[in-house]
Amino acid sequence: MTLTELRYIVALAQEGNFSRAAERCSVSQPTLSVAIARLEDELSVQLFERGKGFVSPSQVGVKVVEQAQRALQEAEKVRQIAMCGRDQLAGPLRLGVIHTIGPYLLPQLIQSLNRVAPGMPLAIEETMTASLAEMLRDNAVDVAIIALPFDIPGVLTRPLYDEAFKVVVPRGHAWEGKACISPEEVEGTEVLLLKAGNCFRDQVLDACPQVSSPETDVRLGHSIGTIRCMVASGLGVSVLPEGALGQPYSSELISIIPFRPPEPSRRVALAWRAGFVRPKAIDALLAAVRALNAPAYRLLV
Repeated sequence: MTLTELRYIVALAQEGNFSRAAERCSVSQPTLSVAIARLEDELSVQLFERGKGFVSPSQVGVKVVEQAQRALQEAEKVRQIAMCGRDQLAGPLRLGVIHTIGPYLLPQLIQSLNRVAPGMPLAIEETMTASLAEMLRDNAVDVAIIALPFDIPGVLTRPLYDEAFKVVVPRGHAWEGKACISPEEVEGTEVLLLKAGNCFRDQVLDACPQVSSPETDVRLGHSIGTIRCMVASGLGVSVLPEGALGQPYSSELISIIPFRPPEPSRRVALAWRAGFVRPKAIDALLAAVRALNAPAYRLLV
């Protein structure tokens, strides 16, 4: 039994397909199939049920795969411990980030981080908050940038900055001349929101509960960039984070209206496993954020 064989069975269990599992492991399908069959022979048990068009772990296979994942995590800790003996700021850092933050923060953060830790490139995974929680727990990423609350057992968080929400309307809209607007006023009109499952959508609904009233015609978009473009086209209004509205994302076709104080906002934080073995990498990220010159973010570090 080898770590490579354990990686193969974990990949097959997660992908549910020999071809995709082989591609994920960067090997040919026959190589992966033979290795898994050899492991089943060694263990004298069938780990996967195979049929036409499907493959899934057997009852005992589920338990073996779970243990294989734990073994791979421990093996990764060995590698990281050895790396830390050399230099905690040397080698890639696996960074997860949510969709509504990544495109707007990362260009500035990477520039700042290159000055703080030039030997630590970022391997970036951009996905939903729920997926990042799993990836942190499963050691698939080292650290994540998320919006609070983010209460995951065994995961530490450190607030980075607060980011205000702004109302965006198309040019010529009746609200365009307003100096500010209250959350209660964002109702009874066409409001553009992110699709369900995105934490920023939930934060907007918490800040402006009237958006979900029967009188409001809610339309959905896949990303902040898409919503910004739909507003510019005149489809409706929206509430977006301030960092997504500055250069180079501003547009002459939209107007930005601040909320009345206290402005709704979100608190963005860094999250990492309590046992992460590269604490200096966390310090470097915090220092890089601290050095940002970004008026849209009220820094907390």
